[in-house]
Amino acid sequence: MPTRPFFPCAGARALHAPTRREFLYGLGASIGGLAFTSLLRAEEKPNPLAPHPGHFPAKAKNCIFLMMEGGPSHIDTFDPKPKLAELHLQEFVRQGKQKSAMESGKRYYVRSPFAFHKCGQSGADMAENWEHLAGVADDLCFFRGCQVDSVNHPTAMYQMNCGNRFGGDPAIGAWVTYGIGSLNQNLPGFIVLPEVSYPQGGAANWSNGFLPAHFQGTPLRPKGSPILDIDPPAGVNMERERVNLDLIAQLNQMQQARHPWQDELAARMDNYELAFRMQAQVPEVLDLSQEDAKTKELYGIGRDATDSFGRKCLLARKLVEKGVRFVQLYNGSWDSHDYIERAHGNLIRSVDQPIAALISDLKQRGLLESTLIVWCGEFGRTPDNGVRMGTTYGRDHNPKAMTIWLAGGGCHAGHTIGATDELGMEAVEGVAHVRDFHVTLLRLLGLDDNKLTYYHAGRFKQLSQFGGKVIRDLIA
Repeated sequence: MPTRPFFPCAGARALHAPTRREFLYGLGASIGGLAFTSLLRAEEKPNPLAPHPGHFPAKAKNCIFLMMEGGPSHIDTFDPKPKLAELHLQEFVRQGKQKSAMESGKRYYVRSPFAFHKCGQSGADMAENWEHLAGVADDLCFFRGCQVDSVNHPTAMYQMNCGNRFGGDPAIGAWVTYGIGSLNQNLPGFIVLPEVSYPQGGAANWSNGFLPAHFQGTPLRPKGSPILDIDPPAGVNMERERVNLDLIAQLNQMQQARHPWQDELAARMDNYELAFRMQAQVPEVLDLSQEDAKTKELYGIGRDATDSFGRKCLLARKLVEKGVRFVQLYNGSWDSHDYIERAHGNLIRSVDQPIAALISDLKQRGLLESTLIVWCGEFGRTPDNGVRMGTTYGRDHNPKAMTIWLAGGGCHAGHTIGATDELGMEAVEGVAHVRDFHVTLLRLLGLDDNKLTYYHAGRFKQLSQFGGKVIRDLIA
């Protein structure tokens, strides 16, 4: 909306006095306003992804986040419930008399199809089909007290990844790289290894949200070239490409001078330079053929069941070894509403050996102590489900009970924190909201959620949304 004209001049009366808005606008164009703007620009980091210290000393320097999309059943993986064997196929009711589900056709209790045993000196509970992970049980810290707010996959995924059920906020990896930068300026600081089909909620699960565009996650393609056009086209060498980039940079700098607060343009310019540097380093990092046969065998590469996730885990090790700050791996299809024995059995088989190999490999290279590993889904499962033909047993979504485990990075290895009730329906000991879990992850990486803020939409925002408490028992 145009403002009214104001023409002060000697010997003439102004057409009208300036409005408050016009007065403030004029201040912005004054020498003082320009000086203030210059000071603000001077305070900006020359490289947003440059490594810088956190708020606290921390053992964890990197994070590998293993996201089991769909909601793994804690009752069938790491939280045994013998009581369900007694109630198997009895009608699920919170109060009153129970009767056979075969008679009622209603919801019924379902026992786990998997036997459990105690693993390691810590006596960690694991289903027996975790054959390889059992060997590193003492490196794990199990947390059974976490609760979330949603039973819908997209909103629960957003909450676990970004702290907000409705999307649009920065992912954990974005917050971490915003807080402490990255250790390798030739690779993205936040890398995502998705499946062919993106998780529910899509790329918003690794978005930069309202943070500057530098901090968004970079997904690598699971098939074919992980990054398209990483190699220069035929006939174009690096020197020619450098000349082209310099010309583009000059044009972009002219545009940025006219629009200095467009961080998307600044991020695009930085990404051009990063892409140029990546051409030299990425092919080496992504080339798993250089790994010896023993290492590939360790991760299960070459076997049908474990090849896909094994490659992701090996690549994650290489990425953190090269200084990438945050790597997130996705494994989907854990939404087992029926045939849970077959579905969870196959899924556990696909990730068991690769995850155990990742922990062992990092440990023998001296990197486990400085690398925080997180394993979780977006929620847990119920102890009951509907009956179909009396055989296709499965479980529904459960936001009030789940199992998450940590390894490395200063976590309380060899301990199980929190507990669920005798049926696995709800956390009853060590209960904590997911915001508290997020605050704890940041603390393990040396960051204070109350100080790691960004001003947006009229207030300072943070990963936990409104603050949370550190779960002290998860930290060694």
